Amino acid sequence: MKCYDCDLAERGDTTAIGVCSRCGLVVCRAHARVTQVLVHLQRGPGKSSGDRPARRVVCGTCYGAEHPN
Repeated sequence: MKCYDCDLAERGDTTAIGVCSRCGLVVCRAHARVTQVLVHLQRGPGKSSGDRPARRVVCGTCYGAEHPN
């Protein structure tokens, strides 16, 4: 698959490396943002998140919407 943002900019056949977990857009390494998120578990009373954060891929647009400056 080709990266959506690279295709819009007519940059050729840039191979996508991931899918945005928010909007489903395919992105290449240059346009992907890898973030961390805590995984919440259903375990009843007590701690409800994992000890290590999980990785999550988002596109630049969704990353900007989640982290406004």
